[in-house]
Amino acid sequence: MDAPAPKRNPDVLECLANLSNDEVFTPPRVANAMLDLLPQELFRDPKTTFLDPCCKSGVFLREIAKRLIVGLEPAFPDLETRLRHIFRNQLFGFAITELTALTSRRTVYGSKCANGKYAITPLDTPEGNILLPPAEHVWENGKCHLCGASQDTLKNRSESHAYAFIHGINPEEVFHMKFDVIIGNPPYQLQDAGESTGASPIYQDFVEVAKKLNPSHLVMIIPSRWFAGGKGLNDFRAAMLHDRHISELHDFMDANACFGNGVEIKGGVCYFHIDKDHDAPCHIVTHDGSKVVSEGSRFLLEPGVDTFIRHQLGVEIYRKVKARGEKSFETLVSARKPFGFDTTVTGETSPFPKSITLYRNGGTASVKPEEVPKGREWIPLWKLYISKAYGAGEIFPHQILGVPLLGEPNSCCSETYIVIGPFKDKRTALNVRSYVATRFFRFMVFLKKITQDATARVYQLVPMQDFSKPWTDEELYAKYGLTDEEIAFIESMVKPMEA
Repeated sequence: MDAPAPKRNPDVLECLANLSNDEVFTPPRVANAMLDLLPQELFRDPKTTFLDPCCKSGVFLREIAKRLIVGLEPAFPDLETRLRHIFRNQLFGFAITELTALTSRRTVYGSKCANGKYAITPLDTPEGNILLPPAEHVWENGKCHLCGASQDTLKNRSESHAYAFIHGINPEEVFHMKFDVIIGNPPYQLQDAGESTGASPIYQDFVEVAKKLNPSHLVMIIPSRWFAGGKGLNDFRAAMLHDRHISELHDFMDANACFGNGVEIKGGVCYFHIDKDHDAPCHIVTHDGSKVVSEGSRFLLEPGVDTFIRHQLGVEIYRKVKARGEKSFETLVSARKPFGFDTTVTGETSPFPKSITLYRNGGTASVKPEEVPKGREWIPLWKLYISKAYGAGEIFPHQILGVPLLGEPNSCCSETYIVIGPFKDKRTALNVRSYVATRFFRFMVFLKKITQDATARVYQLVPMQDFSKPWTDEELYAKYGLTDEEIAFIESMVKPMEA
């Protein structure tokens, strides 16, 4: 009988429960994949300095230390001398909370006190080179003008979440050195002012501050929502898409496929390498689950598009569509609140004389024509109502958009929906609906839609058609000369729309 395989003690950093979906611990395998993006000679140079500006578990500094211990053996044959040099002179970090400071020190130094008797190599202070510098929010009208945190939301919390790195504490001044490599996984967002108002992204602030320090190499993992901009991200998106120093980008449509442990981040996550000396197309790798579904080199910004197109085949399909020079379907899509109603409008449950139908969250209701704040000229016309928010983050293939509802004359809608149209007759509305139901249509939406948000801007890349007739996918695939591979790719991303 064969001897049983020896048991493997799991890496504790693979087992940590995440603080939240906004402060996610990085698994060692992901940290190492990010370190693989760097020139490996950096780990053989005793002068290379590394900074993690947002330490949570200490995984990046620990994995860097492992590589340096091997790489610096020729320069420091004596192990104790090598360890002393690495931990004193090459590894540095800012923690984000008191808890993560202690966790990171335990991970990196082998002891929560870097000068303790159990430390791998004792340093001069309990903190070692992993600090939690005191930092304060700068309040203006109830919000921090540095990070956007809400004073009301944070007033009863034990942690201030005034992260030193983005609140004016310069690590180069603190540690008295220039950093060659900055690497990390920053916090993703802060709650605005209450659960009902959503949250503001904060990860872009860490990237922007890191870029200002001008390291030779910057590697970070952040949500992919910046690809399409959105709340507070438009300037950041534009800067990133025009940055020719980004040498490699790995995009995960499903965050759980990257992090594991059930992590759900709408729109997925990505990690990237900014190389100060790089000025060329970016190597882009798209992951779907455990598979690489697209890989190639191109600039992040495709001419005529203000967002990042995630797949190489998606770029090729877009180019074929664009070559025909057709108008954008976006011109048929209304703005938010097409009739001025927000999502809280209820209306009357039953029709009454001269009432009009209100399509709202949970079904339909009835309102008086004079109660409609705007868009009254659309009430007597045909239109389509389609959800303003739908999905994102699901396993592919999925629908991308909700099922459009046929809006008859004498109807309006709340902010739950946006309007496609209006149209003078039912036949045209139904022909447009047939187009919206195609996989081709929703794939062109998918090229811009990476979150739940499905406002008019996500329809920008969808070409206009002749709506004197209905449309099928077969007709559209033939019209744009799509190959079998491109068709298969579309159908792997988009499932048939439910009736």
